[in-house]
Amino acid sequence: MAYELHYWPTIQGRGEFVRLALEAAHADYIDVARGGAKGQGVTASLRRMSAKDLVQPPFAPPFLVHGKHTIGQTAAILLYLGPRLGLVGKSEASRIWTHQIQLTVTDVVAEVHETHHPIATSLYYEEQKVEAAKRARAFREQRIPKFLNWFNTVLARNPSGPTWLVGARISYADLSLFQLVDGLLYAFPTAAQRALTKTPHVAALHLRVAGHKRLASYLASDRRIAFNEDCIFRRYPELDG
Repeated sequence: MAYELHYWPTIQGRGEFVRLALEAAHADYIDVARGGAKGQGVTASLRRMSAKDLVQPPFAPPFLVHGKHTIGQTAAILLYLGPRLGLVGKSEASRIWTHQIQLTVTDVVAEVHETHHPIATSLYYEEQKVEAAKRARAFREQRIPKFLNWFNTVLARNPSGPTWLVGARISYADLSLFQLVDGLLYAFPTAAQRALTKTPHVAALHLRVAGHKRLASYLASDRRIAFNEDCIFRRYPELDG
């Protein structure tokens, strides 16, 4: 049974963290909103999300449909997919720890969005540029180093070695950290590179995931949507400092 991923068709956004897991596992999945077949497209995703007979409706994309399950929120989707795709350890402790790391990635992603929309998502960036400049400065000077230092510490303290975040095999947390770093290098290239020089384990993991056989093929394909200024990671040179 194919997984159905529902997310906006023109941005990476939060849906990309799910796509990376599906691609790394070579899973059978349908990117519904990007499809052109009958029952696919953005309208189909919105219709599914707002169906009145859906007892547990997702708040917003991304959400995953698999059999009778409809799961919203990136971290929850990955919690569900992890054991099914072989992207998490078998022990409860491993699953909880991987989920905790994923939730921390989620925290950073939210802060990234607030650098260009610090007041309201309903306002354009141009309507809050002064506030965005202040928020971005604090983010690149304080928050990027703090978060990357924590991930670097997690890698350094992994009993199995600093290759992966949890245990001796790649997990969805590694894929998500790759995506986070990739996004930071796009949106804040100067600040991100500066932080990565002080967090070598994180920098090495980013390169390691990019070289993963299946992901390297995906990243080079047209299935990988390019970063753009409609997404979470946006390159505004004035915010990089």
